[in-house]
Amino acid sequence: MALQKKKPLSVYIHVPFCARKCLYCDFASGPADAAEIAYYMRVLQKEIRSFSAIATLYRVETVFFGGGTPSFVSPVYIEQLMNLLRNQFDFAERAEITLEANPGTLTEEKLKIYRGAGISRLSLGLQSVHDEELKLLGRIHTWTDFLESYELARKAGFDNINIDLMSALPRQTMASWQDSLKKTADLEPEHISAYSLIIEEGTPLYEKYGEGLGRLALPGEELDREMYHYTKDFLAGRGYARYEISNYARPGFECRHNLTYWTMGDYLGFGRAAASFLEGRRFTNPAEAAEYWQAARTSYQHFRAQKPESRREQMEEYMFLGLRTARGVSREEFKKRFGTPFPRVYEKTLLDFYRQGLLTQEGGRIFLTDEGIDVSNIVLAEFLLDEKEIV
Repeated sequence: MALQKKKPLSVYIHVPFCARKCLYCDFASGPADAAEIAYYMRVLQKEIRSFSAIATLYRVETVFFGGGTPSFVSPVYIEQLMNLLRNQFDFAERAEITLEANPGTLTEEKLKIYRGAGISRLSLGLQSVHDEELKLLGRIHTWTDFLESYELARKAGFDNINIDLMSALPRQTMASWQDSLKKTADLEPEHISAYSLIIEEGTPLYEKYGEGLGRLALPGEELDREMYHYTKDFLAGRGYARYEISNYARPGFECRHNLTYWTMGDYLGFGRAAASFLEGRRFTNPAEAAEYWQAARTSYQHFRAQKPESRREQMEEYMFLGLRTARGVSREEFKKRFGTPFPRVYEKTLLDFYRQGLLTQEGGRIFLTDEGIDVSNIVLAEFLLDEKEIV
């Protein structure tokens, strides 16, 4: 009797602690003392163990430690979590294991422990090369701090590094954004994520720039789009291909973990506010600490109690997520997943966007044009379906 082939799985682990909360951040994160961090890590391990019943069905292809700032806590916690995951799950031979780190929180000793624990990829939160812009965002580091951290990571042997950058900052000019891009590309990281700042309600940055006269300090929509198009062209000239709306990589260095999200692969999220999508079920952990501590031990039972997403919901998500990527969505895969031809569900929407030059197709795949990316939120919203539209 042939052994059942194990299904690929991605794992996200949320580490909600940082030295200081950034002024734009609305994630479930913030400073904490040693006792709270230690307790959280014990609860987190219990949550992971609660999924041991299905561990033999999957092979872990990627792990992503996000936050917060995972590099803020003792590296021993990262080591312990990796040991637990390896003891519980089978791992692919060349699994991609990413850890988010902020400049100013890395040391030679930490990096050594990360390497020993199997971390193969670092994601460094630079955001800007200009200290005044970093201060405006509430970041704890300077450009010099970042360079020191980046050099430490290279010396420690990390050969797969992402750098995060942020555009459309208050009072940011095209020249300052170009300078951030150039100095970042000069470092030759394997991957660059370049996001436009989104000012979320409830954050200190929103209070200052989110409404009223404060909004005048933000780059206008035209400048924001100009920055975006410049980014694509400039990074292409430096050997970075855009493979998702805000992500650029050298060949072979696309973030496999994030591709799991965008292609609707299976993933498990552990920790406060972490999301999972497995066996067609979607589940999000409580964001509040006390609620998470209460729920974590029986997280697997909560997950199993969720109803699988409807066919309509999965079709919508397939379009929302897939159209974010440069490869777009596949007609053949859509029919295979949902048992109905693509045009039967979305024919009118597709024709409208083809005529407007916002979508195009090639080799059986459909994807956003550059003009479509400029208004991607509007385009993607049109792929919402009524139940009566499902054939």
